[in-house]
Amino acid sequence: MSVDTNILKTLQTGNEQDVVSVLEAFTTKNAQTFSFPELTLEVKQKCVEAILDLLRVQGASKCHILCLETLRLFSREKEKLAGMVSEVALNLIMKMAGLQHYSEEEGECVTIQNGDPDVMVEAQKCLCNLIFNNVQVQRVCSKNGCVEGIIQRLKTYKDPDLKFEIKFFDMRMLFLLTALCAETRPLIRYELHGFTYLMEVVDLILRDADARQSGLTEQEVDLCCEILKILFNITVPIDKNALDEEEEAHFMRLVSVLRDLLMSKTQSKDRQEELQSHTVNLLTNIPRDCYEELLIPLNEIDVGGMENKDVEFDGKNMEAIIVLLDFLYNRIDVPMKSLKESLTPILHCLCETCRANRAIRKFCRSKVLPPLKDEVKKLPEDGDTLRNRLCKLLTSPIADVKDLAADFLFVLCKESVNRMVKYTGYGNSAGLLANRGLLLGGKSGGDYSSNSDDSDTEEYSQLRNMVNPVTGRWEEDKPDPFEGMSEEQKEFEAMKLVNMMHKLQCQGIIQPSRVDESGHPQPVQHVLELMENMTNPSGATGDQEDLD
Repeated sequence: MSVDTNILKTLQTGNEQDVVSVLEAFTTKNAQTFSFPELTLEVKQKCVEAILDLLRVQGASKCHILCLETLRLFSREKEKLAGMVSEVALNLIMKMAGLQHYSEEEGECVTIQNGDPDVMVEAQKCLCNLIFNNVQVQRVCSKNGCVEGIIQRLKTYKDPDLKFEIKFFDMRMLFLLTALCAETRPLIRYELHGFTYLMEVVDLILRDADARQSGLTEQEVDLCCEILKILFNITVPIDKNALDEEEEAHFMRLVSVLRDLLMSKTQSKDRQEELQSHTVNLLTNIPRDCYEELLIPLNEIDVGGMENKDVEFDGKNMEAIIVLLDFLYNRIDVPMKSLKESLTPILHCLCETCRANRAIRKFCRSKVLPPLKDEVKKLPEDGDTLRNRLCKLLTSPIADVKDLAADFLFVLCKESVNRMVKYTGYGNSAGLLANRGLLLGGKSGGDYSSNSDDSDTEEYSQLRNMVNPVTGRWEEDKPDPFEGMSEEQKEFEAMKLVNMMHKLQCQGIIQPSRVDESGHPQPVQHVLELMENMTNPSGATGDQEDLD
């Protein structure tokens, strides 16, 4: 059914029963419609004005719900929002959503929440569409008390009678506003203390789940995910190196809540992965000093009573870190087209936590880079361990993924070139070493403790001298290809190789380089220059394993 003059006339002059009948038919017909090309801007404007007039008068909830549902359908059409974007219209819809304000004597704003919950939810949905589709609406809602109204209602979320949908669409609006209006972020974080209130809601959800002794419900996961997205938005602009004591305490508390979220159970595996994903995203905004809160100190009694002793390391409970490593392991299997989006947050998160916390780094190293045994007979990228999977990423065509995977492994190696080459092979790690000017070996100078011990396994020690540093794999002695050749034949074959390389260089297919004194690759004009000052590509050999 299209909107015509008869429908418009009914909206303008018909009784409530007729209006309900017309709108019910229209909304049912257009439930999946996102564009109304047959509806001119003038007619749509008049329809919107008539609907707003209907919302201003006292009427049955069903009529108001259908009016708001019609506005929601209209608001999907980004280019023809008609009269819905005016401040007067937005204030009316806010009132229907239970977000109207009045000021007390001391200036404190209080939200009026009286009304039918179903009407409020439909008004919230309409506001979400309008905020998403229109810059003017974003500006108005960031200044007309909408944000303040949501934060005020946030304080009542412990009320069991407050409908879940109201909470969810409150958070959806707040997410859209913090994502699209930068000025709302400091308002929520500092003036309205939203940072604290949002954390308290997540904490409340977790406590309720613990009290039920069951996993988080679908609705609880939905609400937590929306809150985590808001917290991400309001912590993005924070200068993590210039926090006062109060801000640092807030972040410490936040990391503790995020740890509980990582350890929480959900009623479906997919939702668990989604919740962990948003948690990981937020962890990338955390100041380094706060990552300690991911760990729980254990005393001897705790360790003795633990069913799973594998989670104890260095006197700390490492369950949250195990979740992060498992999350990384599973994410590597995603399709190539979504690899960057899937892997960069978790790799960045693990890089930061391992740099910041010695215990986390040592534990991650024990899981990702355990002492080499017979695995040295295979290429570092061959296999299904986390080390193998990360080594595969070192040659990924996606630069961000490749660089972060290399950075994570390098941190686990305490930024030692020799150790990095040992675990990944010089060929896999050459990109990172070239970028950092470390092609000649050495250390990049990270802030790591210096005590180390020889922990090479007996198996590795027996094979170490036959490990090819370029591939990172043990290889049997191969026959000398020049055996039986005269010096003239060797020179002839060498010049054939030089000429082929020079031809590829002239065609722009390759660019031969050599390592300069700074450890960076330097292009050469002719391949014969490669024969000068040849060095071992891996720098020193025989590096000993470091337990620290």
